[in-house]
Amino acid sequence: MGAIDWSKSPKPSNTTISFSFEWAMKNLSSGIHPTLPTKQTLKHQGDRLEIPSAAARCEWDFSLSTVVSSSANAAVSDALGSIEFDPSNTVVATGGIARKIRIYSLNSLLPEDNIQLLTRGEQNDTAFLDHVNACSFYICTPAKLSSLRWRPGSGGRLLGSGDYDGVVMEYDLERKLPVFERDEHGGRRVWSVDYSHWDPFVGASGSDDGTMQMWDPRCGSEGGECVAKVQPAAARSSVCCVEFSPFGDSLIALGCADRMAYAYDVRKMVEPLHVLEGHTKTVTYVRFVDAQTMVSAGADGCLKLWNMSDCGLIRTCKGHVNSRSFVGLSVWRHGGLLGCGSENNQVFVYDKRWDEPICARGLEPMARPGFGHAFVSSVCWRQVQEDHCTLLAGGSDGVLQVFVGTKIS
Repeated sequence: MGAIDWSKSPKPSNTTISFSFEWAMKNLSSGIHPTLPTKQTLKHQGDRLEIPSAAARCEWDFSLSTVVSSSANAAVSDALGSIEFDPSNTVVATGGIARKIRIYSLNSLLPEDNIQLLTRGEQNDTAFLDHVNACSFYICTPAKLSSLRWRPGSGGRLLGSGDYDGVVMEYDLERKLPVFERDEHGGRRVWSVDYSHWDPFVGASGSDDGTMQMWDPRCGSEGGECVAKVQPAAARSSVCCVEFSPFGDSLIALGCADRMAYAYDVRKMVEPLHVLEGHTKTVTYVRFVDAQTMVSAGADGCLKLWNMSDCGLIRTCKGHVNSRSFVGLSVWRHGGLLGCGSENNQVFVYDKRWDEPICARGLEPMARPGFGHAFVSSVCWRQVQEDHCTLLAGGSDGVLQVFVGTKIS
């Protein structure tokens, strides 16, 4: 998503705006029944101690299966800001600076011969492909993209996006046309979009305007009905990431430029349930690891795992380089692995049990004029329950690479 100077992030201060309680009672009360916890705030300076971590050991062997790049003489920036698997885990969407959504079949990115070799523990030859030939099709977008997310319940047909012009859009991939547009962030960049995992589905977006907004996409193509609007920081610090909990509860997590991560209960958004303090720079990503654990990534070069039942800091993971840019964060929940990029153009893999990386792999350099310092700008795990895993990594130079891991017996 590009390099941003977060060194002057404002001090944290909380406020909220508005929430439609009538909508919440109608649509959420009957479908979500967790116990509503009390608000808790973690003051990182000594109130709690991190759980000691044993020495990291790698139980996985990772190899590079596929490299997909653009033509060597391409002059336009093609940084990949977002990579997403569809609900079936067989289709991949990418988006970024080039103003294109590219759709790939997993079979085109991961040849069957390579899969068979890897599952037998044999070394495969890396396949080198071109975006033009590898992708099934692409859709041109009116602005640079910072975020993509598949809309639940659409059978993989609808894909949501957030862009640099502050607009949230949904695209019908069968018709290859936009079918929904929401321009409610005052033209300020939308960093992140997500959808809830309950029915009826709602969407959420976080923006440079300092707000997270939730909307009901059933209310027509003219932007939907805004059902909640939250401003976590009084200074209107950018909301860089939003994610609904995928574990059947009513939580939504935010990462903000005020160095804080927040968790709200969508049924009672007057104030956050949890305020997670510990990062020294902007919180760029938040992801739910399991029903009790969340991970946050910051431009301070740290991943922090949090216990959501008591706001306790479980551990801090360090090893990758991140001080200025969005480098991606993804969780493979079945295997308990965390993947992130790095400003030294490497992909890092952490096991949630340890605070040191278990693997670091450099992206294959692809010589292109005008692209000097490349870094990993996005990552995404394939969410499957198997003894081998797939991690996709996108670079600021537009190169997409596919890593496959096999369990070491």
